Amino acid sequence: MARILVTGGGIAGAAAALGLHKAGHDVTVVEAHPDAAEDLGAFLTLASNGMRALAQLDATDAVTAVGFPLTSLRLLDSRGAEAAHAPLAGADDPALRYRCLRRDELNTALQGEVVRRGVPLRHGTRLVSVTDGPDGVTAHFADGGALTADLLIGADGLNSAVRRLVVAPGARPHYAGQRVFYGYTDGAPAADRTGAVTMVRGGATAFGYAVSPAGRTYWFARAGGEPLPAGRTPDRPAVDPRTELLPLLAGDDTPAAGIVAACAGPVMAVNATEMPLGTPWRTGRVLLIGDAAHAASPATGQGASMALEDAVVLAKALRDAPEAGAAFDRYEHHRRPRVEHNITVSGGISRGTRAPSRGPSAGHEPDEALIEQLTWEHPLPAAGTER
Repeated sequence: MARILVTGGGIAGAAAALGLHKAGHDVTVVEAHPDAAEDLGAFLTLASNGMRALAQLDATDAVTAVGFPLTSLRLLDSRGAEAAHAPLAGADDPALRYRCLRRDELNTALQGEVVRRGVPLRHGTRLVSVTDGPDGVTAHFADGGALTADLLIGADGLNSAVRRLVVAPGARPHYAGQRVFYGYTDGAPAADRTGAVTMVRGGATAFGYAVSPAGRTYWFARAGGEPLPAGRTPDRPAVDPRTELLPLLAGDDTPAAGIVAACAGPVMAVNATEMPLGTPWRTGRVLLIGDAAHAASPATGQGASMALEDAVVLAKALRDAPEAGAAFDRYEHHRRPRVEHNITVSGGISRGTRAPSRGPSAGHEPDEALIEQLTWEHPLPAAGTER
């Protein structure tokens, strides 16, 4: 049993804590934010592969208690005509169905499971430095405290302090070619039935929406152009993002403009960003996971699902490998090709150099190799020993 410190209590960090605890390790989670309500304006979709990973962490019920399921994908062209309508992967299995939910709902659900299983979780604990030595790694915090562990897992997101302080100080996320808008509309003109996610390929935007059982429309838009100005944050926009978005939707005969115009609440606008390929993930006793290691543009809709996959594969690697260095080797061998492919594909869609996939995450069933990687009972092979 190793003592493992996880920095970051978001999706990747909380899920990693669940997996590592299941594997028998002594885990502590520290989170800089004072509570779980991070990125209140954003929602996300968990694809069937993410739901499969959740099942291996025994966390399905906690997550399906919030949000709502999605079972089919509609595609509309710029005239509003339906170009396709097909089931999403996992639609026939309640545990694997796509799920739409707010980021803070997912964070809260996963953190609730962490606490329920007796894993220590400390909020409001901001990392300021890391000392990595032969006998352990020590994390130092802004309140003057420190924690020492055998391993440190940096799951602290896009602007990771662990990456900046110790793993890859020169690596920074960069603009992926699109701005992304998020909002919620009650009583929207579009009366789509619950369970479908609708993707609209407009002339100037990619637009998507889904209607909850309560009649609230969750929507997003991706638009090319210059990045949002430095210093502009989602909760402090220089101008109302609607004034930028509505003219881009006006030229299409689709429900998109009406949905945005009817949105009475705030609209969130962020830059789509991605980590450079080949960014180092580890040094000594420290490893990055989730967005800290491999953030991608949201065009494929796979960020949260990839983080959940990370959690399962990391836990299995530290369960099956003879020592930590070998476990980190095994983890990176299995994860880097998959997540960097997602960065490449998603970034290509955002920059317009690659055609969009069929759906938020291509809608395809996972292949046998991925299913084996995510199945808890199946050993995680060492590099070069796969069948």
